[in-house]
Amino acid sequence: MGLSASVLAWLLVGAVVLVALAILAAFRRRGAANADTAQEQMAALIQSQTEMQGRIAAIADIFGTRQYELNQSINQRIDGMTQRIGASITEQTRQTHENLRTLQERLAVIDTAQTNIQSLAKDMAGLQQILANKQTRGAFGQGRMETIIADGLPQGAYAFQATLSNASRPDCIIRMPNGQPGLAIDAKFPLEAWNAMRAAQTPELKRQASLLFRRDIEVHIKDIAGKYLIPGETQDTAFLFVPSESIFADIHEHFESIVQKAHRSRVVIVSPSLLLLSIQVIQAILRDHRMREQAHLIQDEVVRLMEDLSRLDERVRKLHGHFTTTQKDVDDVLISSDKLKRRGAKIEALDLQEGGGAASADPASPVQGGSQPGQTSAPGSRIGSLKLRVVDED
Repeated sequence: MGLSASVLAWLLVGAVVLVALAILAAFRRRGAANADTAQEQMAALIQSQTEMQGRIAAIADIFGTRQYELNQSINQRIDGMTQRIGASITEQTRQTHENLRTLQERLAVIDTAQTNIQSLAKDMAGLQQILANKQTRGAFGQGRMETIIADGLPQGAYAFQATLSNASRPDCIIRMPNGQPGLAIDAKFPLEAWNAMRAAQTPELKRQASLLFRRDIEVHIKDIAGKYLIPGETQDTAFLFVPSESIFADIHEHFESIVQKAHRSRVVIVSPSLLLLSIQVIQAILRDHRMREQAHLIQDEVVRLMEDLSRLDERVRKLHGHFTTTQKDVDDVLISSDKLKRRGAKIEALDLQEGGGAASADPASPVQGGSQPGQTSAPGSRIGSLKLRVVDED
């Protein structure tokens, strides 16, 4: 009986040992199974990472190709636009140079005309000095008047023996600028009566000749006022040309009543010097009128030139806007490409951190008390965790 009790005790101890060994073997098999599972997961993760790297490399190649094609297309468009704009600017520059050349030619013509006018004014001054000699002048009459006017005014600014609307024909009509009525000049001075008065030897003959001269000149002044003063067609004043300075002086000195009557009749008695002075005034008016016309043409050319320059400035500004927009688009494309590269680098830089929940060991547990330091944790603990650190830096 004692033997059987000890045998039974040993049997129990052996059973306990067998159970413990079985439990230990079970734990070892589970640890090995968990290790195999972790290795499989690690291999799958490495394979996924390899595939991801291959896809990222393919995407990078695609983006590089697309970026190169985009740069080529942008460069071609910019080159074409530059050529078109260059051709347009060249054409505008050519037209501007042509306009400036035409303007310079017109200014040269104006300078030549002004030089001719100044030379003509000098000639008229010399003619005035010649006509100042009283002894060398005779009764030129109409011929002298025509010479003075033809030398002082340009062709087309006057007309000799022109017919008015009332069928009368003054010796000269000076055409005024700006559509103003013409100025009538009469050169039919009663020189015979004046010569008779100068040739009288006795006071009685001189008095009779003076009366005859007064009557003739008064009738002539009345005829001028009645024939040559037409409202809307001629000026309200007409000229009576006296062919000699001495006659003009004697009239103003001894026949004051004739001068007053001529003024009341709006007839101005002029000598060669006064006619020359009047012609110079009219010449200055005509010259100013022509200068204003030329200045108007020059102003029109300058206005057209400024319009061309404004169009050129507008087109250059549009070109600058196109270049600015293109540069901004290229910068945006480069920014997007940099973002994609950074994100690809971040995905490529994924790291695996091993972590395991270390199971708290209970000293009282016989099973955990028998575990070795190299053994793995329980099946419910995480073998490893994948941490993806991606920060959007947009």
